[in-house]
Amino acid sequence: MDAGRHAGGVIVRKGRCGMESSALVYIILTIVTVALGLFVRNKSYVPRCIGGQYIYKDRQYARNMVAELAIFCLLTGVSACRIAVGNDYWPYRFNFRLIAQERYVSSEFGFNLIVKGMQKLFGYDNYLPVFALFSFLTVMFFSLAMHAQASDYAFSLFLLMTGGYYFNSLNSVRYYLALAIALYSMKYVLRGEYACFVLWIIAGGAFHKSVFLVIPVYIIARWLAAARLKKWHYALGCAFILAVIIFGKSILRQIVFYFYPYYEASAFDNGQVSYVNIAKCIAVLVLCGICRRKSLNGDIANRFYFFLNLGGLIVYCCGSFIPEVSRVGYYMIISQIFLIPRVVGEIESRWFRRLCYTGVTAAFTVYFAMLLRGMYDVDVRLLPYLNWIFD
Repeated sequence: MDAGRHAGGVIVRKGRCGMESSALVYIILTIVTVALGLFVRNKSYVPRCIGGQYIYKDRQYARNMVAELAIFCLLTGVSACRIAVGNDYWPYRFNFRLIAQERYVSSEFGFNLIVKGMQKLFGYDNYLPVFALFSFLTVMFFSLAMHAQASDYAFSLFLLMTGGYYFNSLNSVRYYLALAIALYSMKYVLRGEYACFVLWIIAGGAFHKSVFLVIPVYIIARWLAAARLKKWHYALGCAFILAVIIFGKSILRQIVFYFYPYYEASAFDNGQVSYVNIAKCIAVLVLCGICRRKSLNGDIANRFYFFLNLGGLIVYCCGSFIPEVSRVGYYMIISQIFLIPRVVGEIESRWFRRLCYTGVTAAFTVYFAMLLRGMYDVDVRLLPYLNWIFD
């Protein structure tokens, strides 16, 4: 086996066996957590939870909480115990030092404040507890969002894992914490509790200010979900959005570069189109179109998630001029983890429901396999997986 030293000083041993077994950590974690998710049966609790109603704590609820806690511990453990995982792991460590020295960094004040407090508590350049805390917070908000909105918990968890949202949170620490908070905040939008929603987004903005864009997006999607729309409304709305994106391109770029000036003319400002995410959005919207009578008519939550995916499709198709457009779109299409199980689960035809379950499972499994292969890339480096307990 060949041995090499990572930039941060951690020995990384590479070889055919090592590279393959390292990926097994993620595969086994996905299988075990989804299997535990099968014990969570909260379809009857989700409508009341979204509606802010009292939930009677019966035996099934207790079983749900035990299984959810086990899943939370496993996800947090793998994330919190990592070391040298992710292409930005050591740059984050460098920024931790700068923050402790009260020097300038581009990250938001909430992130800087927590890092400074953790370094004072655990010591200068003791970066492992800092990563562990942000892992804990990110998984916590993902778990709380699932608890409140996932009517088919195991299926939603499967989509969260194989869709890459959890594993990518091992990179881009600030962004994925903000994304998890945005996902959690959706329940307040569905309830119409906009003050709570905005407060949570402000909290998320203390870690990554891009999350502020969900305030108008989620509120508009909620309004559209409650409105009685006709076909010409959809056509007019799409035409308006396309006009804004096409003719307002320069203005939108100025807004982006005002908040993120270092993106301008950088490697991220490349106009790349995310064809995979476009295909995912189209497939989900087609599925909704097939099942629209049962799943979309009168169901505010389903319609809310539907319009978020429609918005995501427009962003991916027409927003390639936005640096890191995938991050913008994720705020919208992450709702697929709730929408797909709800739509498929409400299909009346048994054979067609099974066909859809099989098709979605196969598609996301293939996507997960491609994701794992890409994790070895230099600009990703989520594999090989190392942790400070055994490595």
